[in-house]
Amino acid sequence: MSEVTAEMIERGRGADPKVAAERRKRTAKVQSARERLTTSDTGYRGCDLALLRAYGAAREGSAFSGSMLIAMVTLMSFYWIKSNIGLIWAIVTLSTLILCHGVAKSLNKFDDARITVKKWRTKFILAEFIHGLAWASLAAVMYHIPDPNAKTFLIVMLLLSTAFNTMITATIPLAVYATILPISVATLFGLGFHSINDSSTAVLALVGAAQVFFFVLAKRFHQISFESVFYRSEKTELIADLEQAKANSDEARRRAEEANLAKSRFLATMSHELRTPLNAILGFSEVLKGELYGPHANPAYKEYANDIHNSGQHLLMLINEILDLSRVEAGRYELKEESVSLSGVAQDCRHLLNIRAEKRGIRMVEMIEPNLPHIWADERAIRQIVLNLLTNAIKFTPQGGQVTLKVGWTSAGGQYIAIKDTGPGIPEDEISVVMSSFGRGTLAQKNAEEGTGLGLPIVKGLIELHDGQFVLKSKVREGTDAIVVLPPQRVMNALPRMETNDQPKPAPRFATA
Repeated sequence: MSEVTAEMIERGRGADPKVAAERRKRTAKVQSARERLTTSDTGYRGCDLALLRAYGAAREGSAFSGSMLIAMVTLMSFYWIKSNIGLIWAIVTLSTLILCHGVAKSLNKFDDARITVKKWRTKFILAEFIHGLAWASLAAVMYHIPDPNAKTFLIVMLLLSTAFNTMITATIPLAVYATILPISVATLFGLGFHSINDSSTAVLALVGAAQVFFFVLAKRFHQISFESVFYRSEKTELIADLEQAKANSDEARRRAEEANLAKSRFLATMSHELRTPLNAILGFSEVLKGELYGPHANPAYKEYANDIHNSGQHLLMLINEILDLSRVEAGRYELKEESVSLSGVAQDCRHLLNIRAEKRGIRMVEMIEPNLPHIWADERAIRQIVLNLLTNAIKFTPQGGQVTLKVGWTSAGGQYIAIKDTGPGIPEDEISVVMSSFGRGTLAQKNAEEGTGLGLPIVKGLIELHDGQFVLKSKVREGTDAIVVLPPQRVMNALPRMETNDQPKPAPRFATA
């Protein structure tokens, strides 16, 4: 027996959820196949049920018109039949019509799960066959009448009955045949065959052709009905599958968002717990490195202390970036907005990183538009954005390269910061990778020092908190251009002037000639 782990208990499933899911899927397929084989001979139970219900609806809806047809034939037959035989025929035929109507109506009392297709189809075929025999008996009633007009009347009425019943029972081909065959035999019997030269032979051929036409027409009606029901069923199943897939996707996305939010909340609340031991490591390693309590007996200890201190600083930087990104993703990063000079922040950051650029032999160029108004933003966040972008540009620019810092107006009235480098660039298909958390491009891994892969996601998150936009453009072996755009609503001079009652109103001006 396999060991049950905490993860299994949390999932609430067995030892192997994939195997259980596959087993359930196979069981569903077997049940579906068994249902098709036992309750439907076409393999499409849904379509067969729909055709049965279509027949039932057609037979129920035609009860009045069928009764009127029987009544019309009965009244017209009194012209040749002087006895009560015609009335008896009408009662028998109407009774068979009521039988077909009752069987069709009883189908509505059962839901789809309780209906056996073969059983109900057999009921309908038998009822229609009895109804067809009742119509065929009209030929026996009028067979001995010598008037030629009586035969003409008989043929017309039987053909009309055939056409009527063909339209009603078209969704069940066997029911069509069960109705038409007795009527067709009676029609041919009523005409009879005398000789090849007799005029009745032409009528006989015409009636035979009409019966064949009704057979073909019924088959065509059934095919059209089946295709219509089949496509409707397929569409319904497709819509159900799409809805289920969408529900599964929404559920998976909800769980992923909850997991990501839980992770972000966890990291955002771990700031003190993670930084406290690191501060002790940094403090004691700095004491050891500086030999404040005397020189080390072994010089290697000083080098070890220096390595510990550098590693601690790197780890602290990584933790700070992770916590900053977590606060942004968890929605717990609160902006402390104030009046900020975008050009001033950009110049301060450039001066701060100028020594690092000089050590790498990188030339830094400023292109700042003069007299830029202040913006309403969080100065710490804006400063972190510029520092992250400038650090990346210096990090990925080779010796002798150039980093250009631009600050100016956008065409919409906002302000932007653009930092362009002459580094190796980023392939177009990797831009989405570097914009994700801990994502680093292949060329960056080969040509730059190690990084956390969180700088650009932090920039994107912070600028979106300011309702701004971050655009990253890059070409391989040409460099990268990172652009941060702040909306016009953040520019201070774009805000409407507040008027108070204490301020004097300007005197009206009058035009002079």
